[in-house]
Amino acid sequence: MDRQIPLEGCLNFRDLGGYPTRDGGALRWRQVFRSDALHHLTASDVAYLCSTVGLRAVIDLRSTAELDTDGRGPLAAEAVDFHHIPLFDGQVAARAELPADATLADRYYLLAEFARDRIARVIEALASAPGPAVYHCAAGKDRTGVLSAILLGLLDVRDEIIVADYAATQTNIDAIIERLMASDGYQAMLNALPPDTLHARPETMVVFLERIHRQYGSMPAYVRAAGVSADAVARLRARLLPPP
Repeated sequence: MDRQIPLEGCLNFRDLGGYPTRDGGALRWRQVFRSDALHHLTASDVAYLCSTVGLRAVIDLRSTAELDTDGRGPLAAEAVDFHHIPLFDGQVAARAELPADATLADRYYLLAEFARDRIARVIEALASAPGPAVYHCAAGKDRTGVLSAILLGLLDVRDEIIVADYAATQTNIDAIIERLMASDGYQAMLNALPPDTLHARPETMVVFLERIHRQYGSMPAYVRAAGVSADAVARLRARLLPPP
């Protein structure tokens, strides 16, 4: 199957299915997706996602301000469960902990620490989804990238594959940034970021994963520390992994 879902409105809508696990298994196709902002979906995109893919749940990682500005988009009119779980919602406490020379990997690690409770809620929502589910932010790169790394690591996908999944965004990064820069709100945000954050280079994810492993020992241990129940992990694995 194709990993990149060919949509007119989204630039970074991808299937996490097919990725191999350490025990020789592989994630089920067409069950969980990562994406950029869904409010750009066209009518034909919605028809494809609802009828062909059978999308049943959306998890929106954007802030309340982003949701208020751009809305849910056309999927709001469909029979799709909606969960708004902003990983960062305008809080200033986390920003104060970042040094001036913070790298993108530093920002990812701080987000993983700062938003542990919300990341736990996302994993619980994915475990309880009644069918295929997608989680997304604005670009499908940073918040979505951190969540994807955590999810794949929890499901025993090797680090080098997690890195490759993150770096796949680089293929469309110019178009993604161009679209964001066309919005006044995102333009101000992007202009305030250091230039080295506007990429999806493999080394960023390598460093992020190394820091998680150094602090917690493994991604499952991080997820336990975030408060995800063993039952939710078991349900998630049952949904996304074939029986051994």
